[in-house]
Amino acid sequence: MTTQARKQKGGQSRTSEHRFHNPQGAEVKTRDEAFAAPMAEVSAEALSTECKLTLHSGAVTFVIEVKYNPNTYPHVVMGGQITSGICGAPWDITGGTIGETIRLDAKRAGQGSCANTITIVGEYQNPPAYRGTYGFDGATSSFKHTTRYEC
Repeated sequence: MTTQARKQKGGQSRTSEHRFHNPQGAEVKTRDEAFAAPMAEVSAEALSTECKLTLHSGAVTFVIEVKYNPNTYPHVVMGGQITSGICGAPWDITGGTIGETIRLDAKRAGQGSCANTITIVGEYQNPPAYRGTYGFDGATSSFKHTTRYEC
């Protein structure tokens, strides 16, 4: 029914009301409020997601859980853990990046005597995986690996 037909039928004009929602889903009064820059109340956890990686190096397999910021590229690694497969696991991931290349830095969180830190580096290949090397206590090229991306 057209606006003119409504006027003739009911004698009144009805205007459609615009409703706006901000990125959190709350209704706001104006379009400007809906598209305003996010407030500082957004937590670091709201800006992160997780993925799982499996590093294969001969007979050794590392299970890796990575927390990263999907709003950056290359993705900035915010934390995570190497949960198994390496001497003295778990290892806490302290930083790195994931993109065309990967770099993960981790420090020992469990008991063990083989090293205090590990660094994993590699370059992206298809199917989704990274081919590269890793090393302990500052070295990055001691052992070859292929790391599958399981996100």
